[in-house]
Amino acid sequence: MPGSSRHLMCFNSWPSQPRWEAAVIISTFHENTEAQRLGQSCPGSHSVSTPTASPAARPTELLTLTPWLAPIVSEGTFNAELLQHIYQPLNLTIGLTVFAVGKYTHFVQHFLESAELFFMHGYRVCYYVFTDDPTAIPQVPLGPGRRLGIIPIQRHSRWEEISTRRMEIISQHIAKRAHREVDYLFCVDVDMVFRNPWGPETLGDLVAAIHPGYYAVPRQQFPYERRHVSTAFVADGEGDFYYGGAVFGGRVANVYEFTRGCHMAILADKANGIMAAWQEESHLNRRFISHKPSKVLSPEYLWDDRKRQPPSLKLIRFSTLDKDTSWLRS
Repeated sequence: MPGSSRHLMCFNSWPSQPRWEAAVIISTFHENTEAQRLGQSCPGSHSVSTPTASPAARPTELLTLTPWLAPIVSEGTFNAELLQHIYQPLNLTIGLTVFAVGKYTHFVQHFLESAELFFMHGYRVCYYVFTDDPTAIPQVPLGPGRRLGIIPIQRHSRWEEISTRRMEIISQHIAKRAHREVDYLFCVDVDMVFRNPWGPETLGDLVAAIHPGYYAVPRQQFPYERRHVSTAFVADGEGDFYYGGAVFGGRVANVYEFTRGCHMAILADKANGIMAAWQEESHLNRRFISHKPSKVLSPEYLWDDRKRQPPSLKLIRFSTLDKDTSWLRS
């Protein structure tokens, strides 16, 4: 996991970093406190156990700890009331980025309305909507301490190009603006909705979410980039989980380092005429192998509405909508 001092050095050259400094002060205490709370049985929760399954056989069962002892968050593994008591006095601001490009602007209203119902109640929230058509973004009523920023971006004809630019745009936005405005930042897809509360149990240094299609399949079936020529290459013996590109986040400085690293890798591939198998998601998975997340969200935080909910997933909090992908990308 990246060290705090290295990230602080990166931000020292910026004009102002009050949010980052506050995050550094609270980081060690709250990461340790929360990890302890998430790693203990809470009232009404099941006991925590370390993973025993062979990574090559079944690495993404609904476990409660990763092999490097980071908590895997799901319903029953945390005490929501206790976490609220810990985090609410800290006066945190949480950022949430989405990209609404082309026909994806149709999802913004439903996304924001669901976020107002379920995302980080009791905290200040900054929504950042990146769009090639600011006039298409609806005005959704927001609660106290919650605001919307609409950031114009360049229009691209190919959706693959949009996907590969996402990491670059997020890292640039953090450097220019978000590092002064938020303590934590989550980056999610707009064609999704919040269905149940998403709270401070998700906060951490660097946060990944397990892909709903690969949480209970052998590692050999993970769709990693397998070509040696790509910077996203993952060898057969590597990898712990397959993470979804639709949800990731963490402390704002860590998200900056993460997105910038992915962007640099994407640029290297582009210079060699290569596009990774699953664009930015391939690079995201490669980087999470070398930069382990401090917290992992179960598929309850990244579900697919086209799938039947298995008994092991108790409460779906955030899920992708069933949609006509070919129409959206046409």
